[in-house]
Amino acid sequence: MWLLDANMDVHLAPVLTDFGIRCDTAANRGWKALSDGDLVRAAADAGYRCLLTRDRLFGESASRALKLFPQFAVVVVNIPQRRWPEYRERFVAQWAERPIDPVPGRLIDWP
Repeated sequence: MWLLDANMDVHLAPVLTDFGIRCDTAANRGWKALSDGDLVRAAADAGYRCLLTRDRLFGESASRALKLFPQFAVVVVNIPQRRWPEYRERFVAQWAERPIDPVPGRLIDWP
């Protein structure tokens, strides 16, 4: 299961589901106010294996939690935020070129 950080568009969840990925949002889980490290901890404890975020500094603030949960991956999505239809189109196009392949215990920049 994948988790979308609070800074990711919640409309992305059904797109990932269409790609065959079970996912939820931090906001839906009530984790919107958690610090990065606490979010990694809560997500890993709940069985999530990957977090998608737009926060370029996430790795620095959550590096300790990532060491504690080597089965967990963080993916920094580097697609500029746009209105939903345009963002969705760009996300799907990038996915077609290179799907996200989370590496456990790592912070990955995508695309």
